[in-house]
Amino acid sequence: MSVETGQSLRMTRVIPADRRAVWAAWTDPEQMRKWSCPAPDGVESVESDFRVGGSFTLAMRVDGVPHTAFGTYREIDEPSRLVYTWDWKEEGQRMGETVVTVEFVERPGGTEVVLVHEGFPAPEARDGHDQGWLLCLDNFEALFG
Repeated sequence: MSVETGQSLRMTRVIPADRRAVWAAWTDPEQMRKWSCPAPDGVESVESDFRVGGSFTLAMRVDGVPHTAFGTYREIDEPSRLVYTWDWKEEGQRMGETVVTVEFVERPGGTEVVLVHEGFPAPEARDGHDQGWLLCLDNFEALFG
């Protein structure tokens, strides 16, 4: 489910797995390669210094066009909550630093993933990320199917 709130978006998805497994799939670079791009097999590399203040880089290719997301981990509360910044390296894709917050909530039969992405400079940037995150969450859920 996706809910637009001004210059942010909020999505939820219940994953049929325990919270620690869901957390690991979200944060482990090898598992991130399998889901963190809207295009199937679009992730080219994932680099992560997974600690508060550490950075990540996610290089992908969508329809032949390179996209490189990067950011800094602001909060790591395993296995409940993760907060990190998000922007793009390529000229013409940069939007300024935005913030992604992901919460992992135990639910009967699985884990609810609550994703909030905030601080978009324009509705068009938010809308593009809405579609991208929906596809990524489909890929993420498929890891557990």
